[in-house]
Amino acid sequence: MAVRNVVKIDEAKYTGCGLCATACAEGAIRIINGKATLVSDTYCDGLGACLGHCPEGAITIEQREAAEFDEKAVKTHLGYAAKKVESLFACPGLATHELRPQQSAAQQNSSQAVPSQLSHWPVQLKLVSPTAPYFADADLLLVADCVPFAMGDFHQRFLRGRSVAVGCPKLEDSRYYIEKLAQILQANNLRSLTVVHMEVPCCSGLTRVAREAIALSSRPMSFDDVTVSLRGEVLRSEMVEVGNEAVNRV
Repeated sequence: MAVRNVVKIDEAKYTGCGLCATACAEGAIRIINGKATLVSDTYCDGLGACLGHCPEGAITIEQREAAEFDEKAVKTHLGYAAKKVESLFACPGLATHELRPQQSAAQQNSSQAVPSQLSHWPVQLKLVSPTAPYFADADLLLVADCVPFAMGDFHQRFLRGRSVAVGCPKLEDSRYYIEKLAQILQANNLRSLTVVHMEVPCCSGLTRVAREAIALSSRPMSFDDVTVSLRGEVLRSEMVEVGNEAVNRV
């Protein structure tokens, strides 16, 4: 073995977004049990193409003794991976699931429209104005955009009586989200903040957005962090406190 450049993953910083795995053309990084893992030194060319895709700075390059990069082995590896791309390299949130709607006969036969609980427009976090009147003294709901599709009772259970901002922490610029939410917090005296996201690891990035936005706004507060399963069930709900210590670090 020779001393060469190989990627290093800091598990303490890794949040489970999976962006490093999708960015690695050689398939050297794999998501295992919700954590990014270097599958084999042989598959890592040490060029660090994955570095710029990690929002947490959890990926670095280190020099150490490692097996030589083997392009032939990579091709074999990728050929096998192509058959199992969802389970090997992609974020767990991309795995295919067939979910059959569970409805009673009465629900299936009912044609009665259910009224919307949406109180304002727009709803996308990128589009809303921090000084919009619907945020003043509001109970704010920050929700991942897949949640309303998974939850049949989303409007009644979460949206009713709340102002809402919607976003996807995997597909959008999380730093922009943090700054925009911080502006909303600074411009308004919110009564409460509720964050609702799916159970897949990348979606939990919305919790980090809320934490960092609160710290950036210099307004310590708590928020309810709700995790929803792919079938629309609430798996857990916990209160997250962002206090003065987090604010002082920013």
